[in-house]
Amino acid sequence: MKKSIYILSGLITLFLLTLSCEKDIQVFKKDIVLDLPDENHDYINTYISSSSEAARDIPALLKNAGVTNEGAKLGRVLFYDVQLSLNNRVSCASCHDQKSAFADDKAFSVGFENKITPRNSMAIVNPVVNNSLFWDSRAESIEHLISEPISNHIEMGMESMESLVKKLNTIDYYSPLFQEAFQTDEITEEKVVNAMSQFIRSMVSMESKFDLAAAVGFNTYSDLELQGKKIFFSEDAMCSTCHKGINFSAPDGFGAGSKIGNSFINNTDNEFGNSEYAGPEIMGTANIGLDVVYADDGFGEGQFKIPTLRNIALTGPYMHDGRYSSLEEVVDHYSSNIKLHDNLDDKFVEGGQVKLLNFDAKEKEALVAFLNTLTDEEFISAERFSDPFLR
Repeated sequence: MKKSIYILSGLITLFLLTLSCEKDIQVFKKDIVLDLPDENHDYINTYISSSSEAARDIPALLKNAGVTNEGAKLGRVLFYDVQLSLNNRVSCASCHDQKSAFADDKAFSVGFENKITPRNSMAIVNPVVNNSLFWDSRAESIEHLISEPISNHIEMGMESMESLVKKLNTIDYYSPLFQEAFQTDEITEEKVVNAMSQFIRSMVSMESKFDLAAAVGFNTYSDLELQGKKIFFSEDAMCSTCHKGINFSAPDGFGAGSKIGNSFINNTDNEFGNSEYAGPEIMGTANIGLDVVYADDGFGEGQFKIPTLRNIALTGPYMHDGRYSSLEEVVDHYSSNIKLHDNLDDKFVEGGQVKLLNFDAKEKEALVAFLNTLTDEEFISAERFSDPFLR
C-alpha cells in the first residue's frame, strides 16, 4: 500500500518549562519519520466476522463510545510518539509493547529519566469493556487514565497536560491529523485525551484459539487443553469466579451485567457458559494472599485489580510487582503458596484457614495449556495497532 510520509527533520527545540523539581529540560536532536497509510485502517468493523458472538457486538460498542477511524489514527500516533515525554525518549508504548499484548516484559518499567515505576505495567486488552483501571482501580475510565502517565514524574515527566498541548502545537505533523480527526487543527487537552482514548478503546482482542474453538464446540482443543478448561471453570478451582465474562476479568466494565447485543459482557463463567450474572465486585479488586503484610496495599487491605487473562501467556512477569516470571509460578501460588491475610478473598478461606487448591503436576500443566489458548496472534501483529514511526 502506498504510504504518505511525514518528515520532521533537524533540531527539535523544546520550549522552556518551569518544573517544580527544577530539572533541566533536555534538548533532543532526532529525525522523526511518521509513516501512515493513505487509506485509514478500520478500527471499528474488524470484529464482525469473528467466531465470537460477543465480538460481533463490538463495532456497535465502539461507535457508541465515539471511536472513529480518523480519531484512532491520531491516537495511535500520540500513543507511540516519544515527544509526549519531557525529554523525547519515552512514549506510552515504551511501557506497553504490542508484542507483549501492550504490557511490559520487565517487572517494573523504565521512565523518562531511567527511574523505575513502582508497579508492573498492566496489559491493554479490551479496555472498551473495562472501567476500573490501574492496579489499584483508581481510574474510572480510559479518559481518566490517560493524563496520569504523561504528567507522572517517573513515567513521562511533563509538567501538565497544558504543557503537552503547547508542545504538540510546535510539531508539524499534528495539525493535519487533528484537522482530519476533529475538523479543526486546534489542539486542546480534551482532543488529545479523546484521540488517545479512541485508539486505546479500539484495542480489541477476540481472535484467540479459545474464541475460534468455542464456535465449534472446542473440538480443536487437545486433551490437555480440554482438561485445563475443565479445571478453570470448575467449582473446586474457582478461577472463573474472578476471571469471568468476555474478557476473563472482574465484572467492572462498561455496562457490567447488562446486555450488549445478545451477550452478557460479564457472566460468572464466560460468554459461552450457562451461569447467571453474579453482579459486579467492588472496583474489580481482590486480595489473593500474595503477602501477610503488604508493602504496597493496592486498593486497600492488599486488594489489587483482577486483570484480564486474555493474552496472559504474553504479559509476564505477573502480579502488581512482577514477582512471578512464568504462568507455572502463578499456578503454584494458587496451588500451595496463598498467604493467610485478614482481608483474604473468601473463596480462599475455609474454617479460618487458607484453602489451597493443591493441583498435581498434570493439573498444573493442563491449566497452563488452557491459558495459552487465550493468546491472540492477530492482536499482537496487527498493523493498525503498530508503531507508525520509522525508527
